[in-house]
Amino acid sequence: MRKPAFALIAIAATAALGWWGWTLNRGQSPAIVIPVATSQAGGAAPDARRAAKSAPAPAGAATAGLRGPVGVEAARAERVALSETVSAVGSLRANESVVLKPEIAGRIDRIGFEGGSQVRKGALLVVLDASVAAAEAEQIRAELALARSNYQRTADLARQKFVSESARDQAASNLKVVEAKLKLAEAKLAKTELRAPFAGRLGLRNFSVGDYVREGAELVALEDVSQMKVDLRLPERYLGQLRPGQSLEVEFDAYPGRKFGAALEAIDVQVDANGRSVVARGRMPNADGLLRTGMFAKVSLTLSERADAVMVPEEALVPSGEQQFVYRIEDGKAMRVRVRTGLRRDGKVEIVEGLSGGDQVVVAGQPKLTREATEVRVVETPRLGG
Repeated sequence: MRKPAFALIAIAATAALGWWGWTLNRGQSPAIVIPVATSQAGGAAPDARRAAKSAPAPAGAATAGLRGPVGVEAARAERVALSETVSAVGSLRANESVVLKPEIAGRIDRIGFEGGSQVRKGALLVVLDASVAAAEAEQIRAELALARSNYQRTADLARQKFVSESARDQAASNLKVVEAKLKLAEAKLAKTELRAPFAGRLGLRNFSVGDYVREGAELVALEDVSQMKVDLRLPERYLGQLRPGQSLEVEFDAYPGRKFGAALEAIDVQVDANGRSVVARGRMPNADGLLRTGMFAKVSLTLSERADAVMVPEEALVPSGEQQFVYRIEDGKAMRVRVRTGLRRDGKVEIVEGLSGGDQVVVAGQPKLTREATEVRVVETPRLGG
């Protein structure tokens, strides 16, 4: 009885191996059938073969080649207020500034101000000793009176033909010379007084009455600080974007946490060839007098402002060569759209062209979008703000 049983087992094993090979050739996963020997001869082998033939294919084989929507993450394009700014450093200058210097040498006779005081235009500040200049002017005035008298007398005689026309002309010329000498003497006398050319605040006084000063010696600074100028250097690449009237935001170490407003007033006509920079000048009010010439300024210049810029997360961008694309979700399908980008802020990028506010774009899963209009399923939609 053992030999027939072994024979049946061998036949069943051979049948199973044949079934295995046949299913491999069809590309299906074969069902494994383990033959079980029984004591009933002639019944085991046919049952084993029938079980192998009737075994169902795996569930995966029935659905091979079918796909559902691709899972992606998405975000909405939002319209936000956006400004383009550039930072620079600069220094302050007074609206008007001058250092008072005498045009003639002399000894200081009187001082009409206190250091640091506010003065009006035309205020008398310093008087030099004018005794010599005044005496010279008085002498010339006497000469002028004599010259006028001589001219008048000569002119009368010339009309009566008692003297020649040449004598009259000589007297007239002499009168003009003396008049010119008087103007010169009076001008020298006027230069002994130093007056404020404009209203402003004076600097410190470093001289006293009795000091002898030379022509051109620096006496005191006068500055109009009712308004201040702020000069700053900007890279040459911004030159085409600079316009008078653009707003400036200025900060100073002397006033931490406080910001001062200013406006761009002028741009220099020359570009520094060494540093490739251009000097721009802003103007700012100083009604409270807090600002001083030479202060170090940190300046933020607003180049442009947009109230409704379209922004999306940077992850939405798909670069291709020199171009940028995004996948916009329309009716459950991802459409590849070419865009033109602008400014970048805090992980977001401005879309200048190609999208509108409210458009839904793919921010994760783009590599799975291998064909146009792929059906997608949004698995997570992060907020644009974080």
